[in-house]
Amino acid sequence: MLKPLRKINISKVILTILPIITIIPVFIQCVNGLHIGGINTLINFILSAFQPSLDKNVIESSWIGLQITLCFAIISWVISITVGLVLAIFSSNSLNEIIGVPEIITNIIRRILTLPRATHELIWGLLFLQIFGLAPWIAIVAIVIPHSALIARVISDQIDKLDLKSLISLKYITPSKMQVLITALLPKLIPILATYGSYRLECAIRGATLLGIFGLGGIGTEMQLSILSLKFNEMWTSIWILFFAIYLFEKALKYLQNPRFYFQNIGIFSLIYLLFLVIALATSIFWLNVVGINLFAALNIHLFNISNSTNMLIAITSLPWFKLIFETILLMLLASGIAIGLPPILLMIFQARYSGKILSIFWIFCRLIPPPLTTILLLLCTNPSISVGALALGIQNMGVLGRLLKQNIDNQNTSYFDVIKSTGTNSQLAWLYGKMSHQSNSYLSYSLYRTDVILRETIAVGAVGGVGLGWQLRESLSSFAMEEVLLITATFISISLIGEMVSEKLQKRLLKKQGYDEVQI
Repeated sequence: MLKPLRKINISKVILTILPIITIIPVFIQCVNGLHIGGINTLINFILSAFQPSLDKNVIESSWIGLQITLCFAIISWVISITVGLVLAIFSSNSLNEIIGVPEIITNIIRRILTLPRATHELIWGLLFLQIFGLAPWIAIVAIVIPHSALIARVISDQIDKLDLKSLISLKYITPSKMQVLITALLPKLIPILATYGSYRLECAIRGATLLGIFGLGGIGTEMQLSILSLKFNEMWTSIWILFFAIYLFEKALKYLQNPRFYFQNIGIFSLIYLLFLVIALATSIFWLNVVGINLFAALNIHLFNISNSTNMLIAITSLPWFKLIFETILLMLLASGIAIGLPPILLMIFQARYSGKILSIFWIFCRLIPPPLTTILLLLCTNPSISVGALALGIQNMGVLGRLLKQNIDNQNTSYFDVIKSTGTNSQLAWLYGKMSHQSNSYLSYSLYRTDVILRETIAVGAVGGVGLGWQLRESLSSFAMEEVLLITATFISISLIGEMVSEKLQKRLLKKQGYDEVQI
């Protein structure tokens, strides 16, 4: 008689580093694909970091590109926060009783927001380019659409977690619903906007840089032209300028995220924060005019015709759907493993104070270099493969997860770590079980969310790496096969939504087991 299979218990802290095994096939395939001159190219790129071009024209061009990128990012960030906040209020289940919105409307809004949220900004940008031609506002709108939906989802979830008893009681005292929202709800949301909103600004900067690679201007365009012409020193001029800009933004926003700053006087902080958004928006629009970018230029609409159902059927049957979907999912899984598993391992190995600072700087570089550019660089060294795109995508998202993990660990109490260390345990194990174990739930939960982001970003990496739905989308756009474009876009959105549902279920399972240190598989 067969014995029942025993459940395998894996510590959550081990689950945080286990995904790193995906780097093994990625590394092997990239190394096997190395061709003559590939190693020299990679060495030249690294050495150029210490010898950026100091040519006046290069610096001036990179500086103008940075200004354009930052203005695009700030404008889209302010609009996204404003639109996202309004959508969050109207899509919140907890506020139905206060603002009087029927539940059916709230549910409809939440369902509609899943579509723009699941569509990467690159898809919006490429589609708008086909319809309106090259226009500067396309980069802004392409970022605003998905980011507004993402902000609405996060803020709506946060509203539902708030204690709204005071709001409900205030409703019967004050007849004005708007007054209830402004006086009671907004002060509670400002701290959330100060923390999550600042993170979205960095996302907007990365998005504007990415769209520049695909022809929408800014420093991304400068970086792409440099790497395609193999002028790595010029590319590093742009990278260093972007690095210092991101670094200064991080320092300034970290100050705004300090709870002591906004809890001392939440009313004054709310006014300052709202005033800051208005000034940032107006200044960015004005500054774009200074550098010669007119956001309000006349539109040139190029309508495209969708053929009959016969051509649509031909498009359905002609594309290798299984191969495209499989490559996209595999790309996401490999990249997610690298992004999730590397940060805890690096922090466990490099625990010294100065090593941590070096890691923080390294992760900034990982975040600010768009994956398509990393993909192009790797393709100069090795043969095209899924591993190239996975490595490029994993590196950038490792920077995001590494920053979050280090920030949380630096802010936690070290007493448990000190106790384990005093028993004679080596520093690596003491760090793993004394520090990382306390972050396992939150890190795994956010990592699951990050896999959703990675899945959406496969469209950008695939577009230059020759794999998955991203590559096919670019090919179909180049040949003006709009039936294929619509089908690929719909397929990609469907995969993203399925991935999001799976991720949410796994996150809920993690939260239910939050009091335990083991997950049964």
